[in-house]
Amino acid sequence: MVNLTDSGFSSEQTSYLSGFVSGILQGREMQMPYLGQDAERRFTHEPEQSVHGTPLDDLCKEERIKHEKHGLDCYDTILANAAANEFPKDGDIFRYKFHGLFFVSPAQESLMLRCRIAGGAMTSTQLRGLAGVAENWGPGHADLTTRANFQVREIMPENAPDVLMTLTDLGLTSQGSGADNVRNITATPTTGFDPAELIDVMPYARAMHHYILKNRDLYGLPRKFNISYDSGGSVSVCADTNDIGFYAVKVGANDQGIAPGVYFRMQLCGITGHQQFATDCGILLTPAETVPVAAALIRVFIENGDRTNRKRARLKYLVDDWGFEKTLAETQKKLAFPLRQFALESCEPSAPKDKQGHLGIHQQKDGKHYIGILTPVGRVSVTQMLALADIAEEFGGSEIRLTVWQNLIIPGIPEEKLQAAITAIQATGLDHRSNTLTGGLIACTGSRGCKYAAADTKANAVALGAHLSTKMILDQPVNIHLTGCQHSCAQHYIGDIGMMGTRVKVEDGSTVDGYNIVLGGGCDDHQAIAREVWKSVRADEIEPLVEQLLCAYLAQRTAGESFATFTRRLSVEELQSLVGETARAAA
Repeated sequence: MVNLTDSGFSSEQTSYLSGFVSGILQGREMQMPYLGQDAERRFTHEPEQSVHGTPLDDLCKEERIKHEKHGLDCYDTILANAAANEFPKDGDIFRYKFHGLFFVSPAQESLMLRCRIAGGAMTSTQLRGLAGVAENWGPGHADLTTRANFQVREIMPENAPDVLMTLTDLGLTSQGSGADNVRNITATPTTGFDPAELIDVMPYARAMHHYILKNRDLYGLPRKFNISYDSGGSVSVCADTNDIGFYAVKVGANDQGIAPGVYFRMQLCGITGHQQFATDCGILLTPAETVPVAAALIRVFIENGDRTNRKRARLKYLVDDWGFEKTLAETQKKLAFPLRQFALESCEPSAPKDKQGHLGIHQQKDGKHYIGILTPVGRVSVTQMLALADIAEEFGGSEIRLTVWQNLIIPGIPEEKLQAAITAIQATGLDHRSNTLTGGLIACTGSRGCKYAAADTKANAVALGAHLSTKMILDQPVNIHLTGCQHSCAQHYIGDIGMMGTRVKVEDGSTVDGYNIVLGGGCDDHQAIAREVWKSVRADEIEPLVEQLLCAYLAQRTAGESFATFTRRLSVEELQSLVGETARAAA
């Protein structure tokens, strides 16, 4: 104990200071009391030895990283690494993804930024600001993604804080855009101005987006989670590929006590990389009910999803184990209103989608027009981004919509400004015209920027599109999706033609870029999982192979038959026979 007797303090001061110092010393000797929550979310003073009932020793690597330190709590590490210009190490590589930053080594020795743009809707000011991020700290371009989002690559760690702060200043964020979190909320890109839609879903997509941002317990799920809103409009958002797909439907007069009007069907467990679309679960929701139901279901997943095996950690596997009945029953326990059972057949049929409604000139419900702009495999330069922002301001309503087809839309253009807008778009080097060969050409980042990819998908896709454009003209669109690995970011199983990267062994024993090729996929009213037809096709063989395949389709199809329908009626062997060995040897 410190001796204060001869200190010169008064007796009252000495008494106070003695008590103060004694309290400090006792605090050093005593452990601070613990406050936490158990698997049932009850408060406890005893440290929990499990994560939602899973013993710590049984957790997979990523779950142990999250248990040691929450991903949202690594911002101080981002700052420290920026000061030293060092990349994240060990568990922080995973935690950085909670802030939308991906260390993509060995593909690139840099960070990638993935934004979060609710419903794919952004302002011209935000697009211009994002162009500044790509110019000042990135490679001079940005990439549109299959979740109606933007990514910027080649960011150095010293610039990461500036990038994140700039996003915030722009009214954007990247929080939770990676790792085991609810990813970017997607919505019909033409919602709010689509003449065919049943309801404007942007308010609900934005509400879901902001609810997730403001609730810390919705981070650190067992695995990633996707949510999408389909307005019933003419442009697809591929909602049936999501963990939760909300589809707008109309209910007419009925004898089941349901008031006629617009509702949402809830589809669950879309995960096309695992060859499964979302399935209607029999529930009919009012628009206002969608956000609380999603919030409840996500928490059911958080509390019960598999945290021991990453390969079985998606919602699909919990529902596979439980079934819809138990899943909905557990969700119901967290809701203050009853879930409404209503047969899908009792709803009015949904309108078909326009396969290339995301491209070209289309009239809006207010008499103005939107222009869908083709951005080859989603890549746009800083110069193009700045010009598009100017075009949206000068000719439209200063708004840009991103699509899941790796392109963008400028809405709100009056009739008298259409030609000037088209001229300005063409001056950027981009095109608005619907193209049956390249309009549905989708490619993930590929091996130039992703360590998982087995092939240079973007370069292969651009070359394939250029080759086919010089060889033929199709009267119906054919979507071609190139993805680099089994994660299927480019959703190859829903393409008319889908390709998944693989390494192909050649004569000298080395390996080269190649693809496994699937045919006949589709989504929404053309829903189907594509079938694998060819394996281990070298990248330099795909151009003659696809050319001969499409020529066979044109020669043998029935009147008006789509490519998907054509391929689905033929066996794998019959499809293989359409392409002779000469096509592959020609490479």
